Amino acid sequence: MAHQINISSFKIENKDVEYVKPSKPTPSTTLSLSTIDNRPEFLPLSQVIRVYQSQNNNPTKKNYYSKNDPAIVIKEALSKALVYYYPLAGKLVKHHSNNGKVTINCNEDGVPFVEAIANCDLSSLNYLDLSDIGIAKNFVYDPPLHQDENGNQLIYPMMVKVTKFQCGGFTLGLGEPHTIADGAGSIKIFQAIAEFATGKSEPSVKPVWERERLNGSITKTPLLSPMDGASAAGSPYLPSKTLVHECFKVDGESIKRLKLNLAKEIVDNNVPVANEELSFTNFESLAAYVWRARTRALKLNYDGKTMLKFAVGIRRHIDPPLPEGYYGNTIVDADVVLPVKEVNERPLSQVVKVIRELKKVAFTKEFIKKSIDTLETRVEEFDFDGNGSCMALAEWKHLGFLRNMDFGWKEPVNVIPAPCNMFGGVSICIFFPPCDMDTSMSGGVKIYVSLPIDVMPKFREEMKALTITIS
Repeated sequence: MAHQINISSFKIENKDVEYVKPSKPTPSTTLSLSTIDNRPEFLPLSQVIRVYQSQNNNPTKKNYYSKNDPAIVIKEALSKALVYYYPLAGKLVKHHSNNGKVTINCNEDGVPFVEAIANCDLSSLNYLDLSDIGIAKNFVYDPPLHQDENGNQLIYPMMVKVTKFQCGGFTLGLGEPHTIADGAGSIKIFQAIAEFATGKSEPSVKPVWERERLNGSITKTPLLSPMDGASAAGSPYLPSKTLVHECFKVDGESIKRLKLNLAKEIVDNNVPVANEELSFTNFESLAAYVWRARTRALKLNYDGKTMLKFAVGIRRHIDPPLPEGYYGNTIVDADVVLPVKEVNERPLSQVVKVIRELKKVAFTKEFIKKSIDTLETRVEEFDFDGNGSCMALAEWKHLGFLRNMDFGWKEPVNVIPAPCNMFGGVSICIFFPPCDMDTSMSGGVKIYVSLPIDVMPKFREEMKALTITIS
C-alpha cells in the first residue's frame, strides 16, 4: 500500500493564468444557443477532474517533465482544437434583458489555462479515490466574474487546469458551464484535444454548431411540474448552512444482489409480469435505492411529495438525426413524483417500475417536443432545492469519461467531480465510474451526494445496508 500523507500537509503551487487562443484565425461572430442549452440552471460551472498515472516508474524530478510535460502537450493540443471548436475561445453572454437568454461571443479571447505543481505523489492521495471530495477543489480553476459595459454577465465556456505530481502523474481539471455542452458533447471536445496531443492533424469528428435544430416554440399548454410548492415535502434539517460532500462506492456484486432482490420481491408478491420485466437496469435499481435512502435520511414529512429528476438522452430520437459532430445539449428531464410515504414504505421494486415506465414515455417524440417547448415558454417553477424534496440525478457512468482520453499517458485511471459549484445545494446526486486502480470495484459505481452535516450519518446507515464500502 502506498504511503499516505497527511492531507493537511498537501500543498500546491499555482502558476499564473494563461489564455490559450486558437492556433489559426477563426470567425468573429455571435452565435445563438438552443432552447435546451439556455436552461438557466445550466449556466453554473460544471467541473470534472481526470487522473493520469505516471508512465515512468522512476521519473527524475529534474528531467521527466522537460521531455514529457503534460501541461505543454495539452496546451498546444488545445490551441489546435480551438481552431475547430472556436466558440470555446470566446465568452458566453447572459443578457440581463431578453429574458436572460445566453449567446456566445466568438472573439478569440482564449481559454483560461492554469499549470500547477503538487508536493506529493498521486498514490499518496489514493489517485483522488477518496470519500471526502473536498480536496478536489484544488485541481480546478474558478475564474472571476465579469460583466460587459451593458451589465451583461460574461462567462468563460471552458477552463483548464493541469496539476503535475512528483511521481510524474497529473490531473486534468476541466470546467465548463453545462450551457455549452452536455456530458457527451464535452467528451467530443476532449477527444479532439487528445487526438491533437497524440499527433493527429485534425479531429476525427468535425464539430457542428446547428443549435437552432433544438429550438422550441412558445406553447399555451406547457408541461406542468407534477409537484408544486404546496405539495412538496420538507425536511427539518433544511435550510442548512453546513453541507458536506461525500462519495460512496457500490461494488458490482452489491448491484447484482440488489437487482436479484428486486426480482425476488416481485415474485414473492405474486405480481404478474413478463420475464423481461424482472430484469431492471443498474441505473433504475440504484436510482430507486438512493432516492429512498436520501428521503429517509432527510426525514421528509410523510404527507408531502418527493421528486426524482433525471436526464434522458434524446439524440437517437431526433428526426431528422443530428450530425455526429453536434456537441450541444441533447437531454430533457424526466420527473418521477411520489408521496414520501410510498417511497419509504412501498416495496422498492414498485418504485423501480415507476422509474422505468417514465423512461419509456420520455423517449417519445411527443414528450421530447413538449419538453423543449415548455423550456422555451420559461414556465416559472418552485425552487425545490431549498427544502430537499427533489433529488436531481446525473448518470455519468457510461459517458466514457475514462475512455478515449489519451493525451500520450494512456487513459485516465480515475475521474471525479469537483464540489465547488456542482454541489451548491442538496438536490444533486451523480453516478460516476469507479477508479481503475481499485480492482474490487469492477462493475461498480461511485455515488456523489451533498447533504446537511446532520443528515449524512443517517444516509451512510441507509447505504451500508447495500454493503457499500466507503473509502
